[in-house]
Amino acid sequence: MNDMPKFLQRINQDLWLVEDERENMKISYRIKDVIFSSQSEFQHVMILDSYDFGRMLVLDGVVQTTSLDGHIYNEMITHIPLSIHPNPERVLIIGGGDCGAAREVAKYDGVKHIDMVEIDEMVVKVCKEHLPAVSGNLADPRVHFIYADGMVHVKEMKNHYDVIIVDSSDPIGPAKQLFEYDFYRNIHDALKEDGLMVCQSQSPLFHREIMEQTVKHIKQLFPIHKIYTATVPTYPGGFWSFTLGSKKHQALPEKPFDKKTKYVNDAILRTCFELPEFLRTK
Repeated sequence: MNDMPKFLQRINQDLWLVEDERENMKISYRIKDVIFSSQSEFQHVMILDSYDFGRMLVLDGVVQTTSLDGHIYNEMITHIPLSIHPNPERVLIIGGGDCGAAREVAKYDGVKHIDMVEIDEMVVKVCKEHLPAVSGNLADPRVHFIYADGMVHVKEMKNHYDVIIVDSSDPIGPAKQLFEYDFYRNIHDALKEDGLMVCQSQSPLFHREIMEQTVKHIKQLFPIHKIYTATVPTYPGGFWSFTLGSKKHQALPEKPFDKKTKYVNDAILRTCFELPEFLRTK
C-alpha cells in the first residue's frame, strides 16, 4: 500500500492500527483491509476491517466504534435516558456521526423529532455506506442531520428539547469543547423544564479526572445527577461511564423494558446505576 495512512503500520507483513491511548499504553489491532481513508475538513477519517472487531470507525487514529461492540455503547447512551423520561418527543444528539445513537432513538414511536448535530459530514456519509452494523444505513424521516458545531447549535436553543444526548469522541480536537462547563450550561438551557441529558464521561480508571470534571459540571447545573456504567471492550480498559443530568425525572418506568436490542434489557436498565465502591461517593 503506497499511500498507507500514517496511523497504520506494517509489522511482520501484517497491517496494524496502533492507537496511542496515553504515554504509557498503546492498543494495537490487526487489520484485514482499509475500506475508506481520507482527510476531512476536521480530522482524518478511516473505516478499517479488523480481524477481531470487524469494521471500525477510526478518527485521527483512534477507534470510535466497531461492528463487534458498537451496539453496547449506543444502546446505553440512549435507552437509559429515554426510559427515564416519561414522554420524550424532541431529542437532540450532539456528535454520534456513526448514526448508532440515532438508530436507537428511532426505536421509540413516541419520539417525533430527532436532531443529530455532527460537525463532520464525511463521518456520517462513510458510516452509512461502509459501517452498516452500527449505522443500519439510517434513513428515518424523523432524523434531521445538521452538519454544524454542536456547541453553537445548543447555545441557540432555549427550552426546546426533552432529551439531549452528547455522543462525543475523546476530549481532543473538535470534541474538546464538549467537555467544558459552558457547554453543559447551554445544554441545561436548551432542555425543557422537565428535560434531561446524558453524556459519555470516559473511563473511570484511565480518565478519572475527565469523569470527575464532567460530574462536577453536571452536578452544578442539575438537581438530579447520576453516573452509570457499561462494559465496552473497544474502549481503554473496557469499563466506561456515562453521566446523566435531569431537571425532574429519575425514576425508571414500572413497565418492563421492551425494545429490540442486543445488550440492554430490563435487568441492565435497573442495575446500571449500581456502582463499584470507588465510584459511589461521586
